[in-house]
Amino acid sequence: MKRKKHIVFPKQQVLLEGLGERISLARKRRKFTATQVAERAGIDRGTLRAVEQGSASVSIGAYLNVLRVIGLQDEIKKVLEEDPYGRKLQDLRLQTREK
Repeated sequence: MKRKKHIVFPKQQVLLEGLGERISLARKRRKFTATQVAERAGIDRGTLRAVEQGSASVSIGAYLNVLRVIGLQDEIKKVLEEDPYGRKLQDLRLQTREK
């Protein structure tokens, strides 16, 4: 079965690469080797390398497992903690219903 290629726009690729770089720096600050993190995350070193490069072809599960190993799994909660745009849309819908 042929794998579907992920299409990632340039701005989003820059974001992924930044995420990968921050994951790599966090691993190094904690003095974990790539082998240690890969083994503890249940992935191979090639997948960890792809995570640290910000590859879009790596599953979100692999990213989350790496974050767990380096102690940053709770940081993912901040991604959707606040949704100002969604709140504005919700408020607009509620206002139009009341009228």
